[in-house]
Amino acid sequence: MANSDSQTDNTSVLDVTESKKADLDALTLSVINAQDSVDKFQAIVTSLTEKVNNFQVFVARADTSRTTTLSNLNLANQLVQSALNLKNNAKIAVDKMFTASKKTDNLSIQMKQVIDKLIYSAEVLSKLSNIIIKKKAINPLISDELISLIATAGTDANNAVALTLVALQSTFAANASGMESRDAGTLANSQAETLYHTLKDSDDKVKSLLTLLGSAYQKAKTNYTTFENALTRATNQLNQAKLELTRAQVNLKSLQAGLAAANAAALA
Repeated sequence: MANSDSQTDNTSVLDVTESKKADLDALTLSVINAQDSVDKFQAIVTSLTEKVNNFQVFVARADTSRTTTLSNLNLANQLVQSALNLKNNAKIAVDKMFTASKKTDNLSIQMKQVIDKLIYSAEVLSKLSNIIIKKKAINPLISDELISLIATAGTDANNAVALTLVALQSTFAANASGMESRDAGTLANSQAETLYHTLKDSDDKVKSLLTLLGSAYQKAKTNYTTFENALTRATNQLNQAKLELTRAQVNLKSLQAGLAAANAAALA
């Protein structure tokens, strides 16, 4: 009877030992699984941290590019405005040159008409002077003063012709200079037109500088927004992964403490 009781006690102890071992094995497996979770989330956090750092660099570069292209676009707009002012001023200058040239042409015509009349008057006075001198030889009563006045008038007429010829020559010189200035102004106006259209306008074959810089700015702005959104998503993912890692670490520590306590109890 005593033997039977002893065997029963041994069986009970064995059952308890097996139960504790099973509990320890289960706790050990939980600790291993928890450690795997910690390792997994740690790897995710490391990868996402690197990803966030890379995107921060990309965003900084994209921001620099966006700022630079915007500055270039603003400078191009200023240049276009300057070219427009140059084009308008060149047009005004050319119009004034043409007006001045037309007035100079009209003045030359009028000067020519004056010279023709002065030459005619000088010839008439010369003939009149000769007639009076001949009459004086026949009729002594003709006044010497009259002859002197006629001679003076003839001389004055010839002097007037000479002076008018000088004025006409100056007019021709001014006209020639005006034509050169007009031609130069016309060329400058044409070049100003070309510069303005090169900067501002575009066609199917060639894009203007303003169009190219505008496109560069829009692209840089789009790139910045893309990288900024990607950084936001990666940062949110990293924060979530850090939270999961913290939870996994807390769970691991809790299981490790439970396993340690179970091992201590099993040895007691």
